Amino acid sequence: MLDVNLIRNNPDLVKKGVASKNVDPKLVDDFLSLDERWRKLVKDGDDLRSIQKKLSEERKIDEAKEVKEKIKANEEELKEVETEREKILYLLPNLPIENVRTGKDESENEVLRKWGEATDFEFPAKDHLELGETLGVIDIKAAGEVSGSRFSYLKGKLAQMEFAIIQFVINALSDNEIISEIIAKNGLNVSTKNFVPVIPPVLIRKEMMQAMGYMERGEEEIYYFPKDDLTLVGTAEQSIGPMHAGEVFNVKDLPLRYLGFSTCFRREAGSYGKDTRGILRSHQFDKLEMFSITTAENSIEEHKFLLAVEEYLMQELKIPYQVIDICSGDLGDPAAAKFDIEAWMPGQPSISSGQESEDRGRYRETHSVSNTTDFQARRLNIRYKDQNGEMKFVHMLNGTAFAIGRTLVAIMENYQQEDGSIKVPEVLQKYLNFDTIS
Repeated sequence: MLDVNLIRNNPDLVKKGVASKNVDPKLVDDFLSLDERWRKLVKDGDDLRSIQKKLSEERKIDEAKEVKEKIKANEEELKEVETEREKILYLLPNLPIENVRTGKDESENEVLRKWGEATDFEFPAKDHLELGETLGVIDIKAAGEVSGSRFSYLKGKLAQMEFAIIQFVINALSDNEIISEIIAKNGLNVSTKNFVPVIPPVLIRKEMMQAMGYMERGEEEIYYFPKDDLTLVGTAEQSIGPMHAGEVFNVKDLPLRYLGFSTCFRREAGSYGKDTRGILRSHQFDKLEMFSITTAENSIEEHKFLLAVEEYLMQELKIPYQVIDICSGDLGDPAAAKFDIEAWMPGQPSISSGQESEDRGRYRETHSVSNTTDFQARRLNIRYKDQNGEMKFVHMLNGTAFAIGRTLVAIMENYQQEDGSIKVPEVLQKYLNFDTIS
């Protein structure tokens, strides 16, 4: 939620910001019109209550009753206007921060850097599904019969590899030495606090999902159960943020960093016919998600830190990747700035003139990391007292540690061998009793 005073005092700035995210700036004018009417009704109500109090003190009963009726009418109108005003306020997305590039959509995102050489084999690369079905570790057919499309069974050594990935990330992000190394290597000025592992609920109340900023645009992606008024999370972030609703932190307690693990659920409503093969885009998947609560002054640096953690994890797996700077038109409602990481996947069809070709090898998104500034915190009323005792809203950030399905795809395709077996990345081998899936 945007600061109402910002909208009132800088409407042109807000219009420019929402327009850069492809949202109609007329919403700002609609809000201001309702806001003016709302403020007048609030003042009128206060004046009427003052008059009523005076009349009651003077024992002018009949006149006081007339004023009481006017107060009732005022409150009913105020409630209606307040509902409409809040509805429009919630439709206004977070504004991109100053250094975000303006662009209409994902076609105007920019590659910032690449790490590692794209894997190239002396044999025809297979995709993860062909590898997984041949090895008996992915079963799409049985899942389709049981659950429908975009579900899968992960079995045997591939299932074990998922648990190895989880243990690797938990150990790394709970280690202050590793955190300190990441910070020093990237020249960052952030706290060396590690991440607190948390397993959050995957069902949350609809109002909490709305507070996180995912209902106004994107509701079609969310599984909702009206009888219970509960939604399934699409990422642990949506459950971790509300954990601190209404709280006030002392500045010395920030940043607060979490590493959430959860099963995630998405309808994939807008992806008909897209990525239907294998486990790259599923209705259900497991994910490790970083979540940070920090001060307004430190959130931009914290954003860089979360990206650096993502890069560290990818480099430990030795999977080639590229970092993408997301333009304004490709930002979701809550995000004020965002980076993606795309992993090289040698078994995926390459893209030529916007169409999949017969050639293999392509970068695919595996990570995102967003700074939502105070947008979610305002809705959840999460604040902190700064060093001067002034109350401010916290800034909240989220970033993928690993979306495990996509990470398994990247590992399988990059570590495949000519005989169809799959090498286990060295960093994961200590968590397993095998070094090859065969």
